[in-house]
Amino acid sequence: MFYHQQRGQRGGGLLNRLFNFLLGKSVLSRLVLINTIVLLLVSLVKIHDYLYNIQTAFPEALPGLVYYLALPADLNQVLLRPWTVFTSMFVHAGFFHYLFNMIMLYFSGLIFTSFLKPSKLLYAYIFGGLSGALMYVAAFNVFPVFEPVLTVSLALGASAAVMSVLFAAVAYTPDFSIRLMFLGQLKLKYLALVFVLIDLFSISGSNAGGHIAHLGGALFGLAFGFFLRKKFSFRIKTPYRKMRKPKMKVQTGKPKSDEEYLAHKAAQSSKIDEILEKISKGGYNSLSKEEKDFLFRYGK
Repeated sequence: MFYHQQRGQRGGGLLNRLFNFLLGKSVLSRLVLINTIVLLLVSLVKIHDYLYNIQTAFPEALPGLVYYLALPADLNQVLLRPWTVFTSMFVHAGFFHYLFNMIMLYFSGLIFTSFLKPSKLLYAYIFGGLSGALMYVAAFNVFPVFEPVLTVSLALGASAAVMSVLFAAVAYTPDFSIRLMFLGQLKLKYLALVFVLIDLFSISGSNAGGHIAHLGGALFGLAFGFFLRKKFSFRIKTPYRKMRKPKMKVQTGKPKSDEEYLAHKAAQSSKIDEILEKISKGGYNSLSKEEKDFLFRYGK
């Protein structure tokens, strides 16, 4: 009995942490939450279509809502639904598609925010997703191999945006090491290289558009990470305070020798003694204007 209660407590703790993370105020939490809400919404619409026997022409029995959220490859359809360039990076084909992307986003986001501000994570995600969408649409409208499926192809998923976050971290700190099960310590740049090779060699497969979008997101992430690293280095090398220029004393005329300088100081001291003795006998008013000016200059 105790064993089962302990298991329940552990499960409850995990669910609580997951719940607290989803409701957190960090950029990473908000991105995962948005993807989760869209997944639930699409799933509810899918159940509705099933109960009312609504048939769709989409692969894997995707609900009609996906048509309004996923990015079409055909430029004419993009012009009719321009918002899909943005919404496609938050909608997924199913739970496991969503789960894999969110796991990748979570760990890539943790690495990213350990070196950079969370606000930069949002830029990497959004513009990486847009970069992937742009490369996807461009490839399907340029290469003849995609002409037969141009009008029926759709792109959806956060993969390109997640790749952007990962590759931005790679470009910023390529030698950062992570520990992987069965592989041990592995530098982040080598893991990223594996992902790029997989996407390159998979373009000729059944999900060509997805792999092309991945490369678009990775390309933006690399550029963004290099920019951030260059800017960071510049700030480190630039002094925060302006150096104060030392004041220079300019001496005109012929410099005095030691003997001349000592003689001049002795004459000044002798004259000061005379003025002070005069003040002690007749007061300050007994001094001439010349003596008063000399005393003022000497005191200053």
